[in-house]
Amino acid sequence: MTTTAAKATRLLELHRAPELLTVVNVWDVVSATVVADVPGTTALATASHSISASYGYPDGEQIPRDLMVEAAGRIAAATDLPVTADLEGGYGDPAETVRRAIGAGLVGANIEDQMRPLAEAAANVEAMMAAAAAEGVPDFVLNARTDAYVLAGDRDPAEVLADAVERCRAYLDAGAPVVFVPARLDEEQVTTLVDALGPQRLTLIGIPGTPPLSRLEELGVARVSYGPMPQNVALTALQELVEEVHRGGGVPATMRMLN
Repeated sequence: MTTTAAKATRLLELHRAPELLTVVNVWDVVSATVVADVPGTTALATASHSISASYGYPDGEQIPRDLMVEAAGRIAAATDLPVTADLEGGYGDPAETVRRAIGAGLVGANIEDQMRPLAEAAANVEAMMAAAAAEGVPDFVLNARTDAYVLAGDRDPAEVLADAVERCRAYLDAGAPVVFVPARLDEEQVTTLVDALGPQRLTLIGIPGTPPLSRLEELGVARVSYGPMPQNVALTALQELVEEVHRGGGVPATMRMLN
């Protein structure tokens, strides 16, 4: 069995490679095994919104930390692929949350800065990486997320981009191997970020309106993930089945027996 430290190293290598890493987010063991079984899948990522919803909690650290870590840990235990978890803002103690995540077999995490004062947010990054090293996983793939765009409101887009650059640089300097800027970014904005941070350091969310994956790879983006959208796709299919049944139809002929 591959050790946690070795899985972390493998996940880091996938981010460092010139080929774009794509991770279709999962929320439980069955979704994880279905995604893992698709040829070409090299890593898994959880979605906090999706896990919270599956337990009946709203997003935003409303689900208890132990329950979130346990759910992500069950996914990690169900596959030999490296698994990174969305752990929101770190539940008030990001370093301890990372330590518990590693104990559950996770080898990476998204942690939001929630636009805390920059010095505090950078210190959190440093503490999380120190905690990972102390647990014997120095290659832990902390994907340090800035909420510069998420919490931008009606601020000037140029100022928001400058904030994102400043914060991402600070998190890289504090030891994070990659940084996450969730937003609908155009090619010019992505180019600015990659130029400022270096290739294979930026991760993005694949939402409608962003550049194609092939172009993001050319620009030097490290990874694209999909947040809660895979669960929404699955639930849309379920709703469409219900609608078809109500019309007098049934299960579509394209259904696959996956479990």
